Amino acid sequence: MTRTHITVFVLVAIVALVLGLTVNKVLSSKGQGDPAALLDAGIVLLPQPRSLPALTLTNQDGKAVAVDQLKGDWTLLFFGYTHCPDVCPTTMGEMAGWFEALGDDAAELRAFFVTVDPARDTPEVLDGYVSWVSDRITALTGPQTEIDKIVKAWAAVAERVDGDNGDYTMNHTASVYLINPQGGFEGTIAYGESQETAVGKI
Repeated sequence: MTRTHITVFVLVAIVALVLGLTVNKVLSSKGQGDPAALLDAGIVLLPQPRSLPALTLTNQDGKAVAVDQLKGDWTLLFFGYTHCPDVCPTTMGEMAGWFEALGDDAAELRAFFVTVDPARDTPEVLDGYVSWVSDRITALTGPQTEIDKIVKAWAAVAERVDGDNGDYTMNHTASVYLINPQGGFEGTIAYGESQETAVGKI
């Protein structure tokens, strides 16, 4: 090892030590969990999705569904909307492909499409949207306040983007959440991920 290599190694070790001490100080101080304190220290903690919240939504058949009762089986959860031009129809088609590829292994797998645009996505609209894809996917809608709760609970993104003539689109999370039988976060399937990788995660 040359003198240059040794110098670089020592500098890297010092930086790592300082960073570690800074993180430890911030997290162990009274400012623990305080976003402002973390940002001041140059630390960014990504929000972690939580368990299914206690609220009731409506499926495409007009029936009430208690979200916190969606437990007991592995579940795929996707946030989207029927006016979505690309991500949603693509992901819905991919979901149908995952069920087909899994075959009998998907007998106890469930999938839910939660609209982030309840103003336009009524149960009737959602029924027509999901029925062409797969009978294994359940669509959910509800009051905006309830949609906001489930979006927040899973640290998802759902933002209205106004366009011309009163029209609008929705900026939303493109990944599919994988929920374990206990109703907790297990992982995500990224938009455009290969079927082989997605099925392997499921």
